[in-house]
Amino acid sequence: MSIVFPDPSEATDEGLLAMGGNLKAETLLTAYRQGIFPWFSAGDPVLWWSPDPRMVLLPREFYCNKRLSRRLKQQKYRFSWNEAFETVIRTCAEIPRKGESGTWILPEMIDAYRNLHKQGHAHSVEVWEADKLIGGLYGVLQNHIFFAESMFSKKTDASKMALAKLIERANRKGWKLIDCQFHTGHLESLGAKEISRDAFMKLIRS
Repeated sequence: MSIVFPDPSEATDEGLLAMGGNLKAETLLTAYRQGIFPWFSAGDPVLWWSPDPRMVLLPREFYCNKRLSRRLKQQKYRFSWNEAFETVIRTCAEIPRKGESGTWILPEMIDAYRNLHKQGHAHSVEVWEADKLIGGLYGVLQNHIFFAESMFSKKTDASKMALAKLIERANRKGWKLIDCQFHTGHLESLGAKEISRDAFMKLIRS
């Protein structure tokens, strides 16, 4: 049976498009290809979102300041791709975040994205200091767009280093953009910007 989502233009002002359904791989991939992503709290049904405006980061517009550039060159750090996906997503779920209580990365979400990873659709970037994982991010890659889901940092600039390495890969592979979903000042400081839903949809359909 084919999976059909409402048109993203039907989302509420907050960006909520639909509720219900499941987190099977086919459902998730169908959603991402249409610029839709799941985000919900414990006890809620699955909620599907397509916000307007949309926060995106074009690889060529990533801002790497001098401090971050120096960190990336330090020999004490090692960077990897898909080396510790499950640890990255679980750390994203567990690490405390300022102004937040609990997490939306619920056990069923972890299982769903682990499944996507096994199928080659979800990926992670890891930052290591010696043998310790100090930063990372994960997301879903579809149609040359990386839909970033979450990142974490245990040491200063570790998540920024992970993003910098993701941008390097994006430039090498010719990806169109990094989807960041919602606006944050942190992302804006790194070069991300808001664009309209219409502009976003044109990019993912091109």
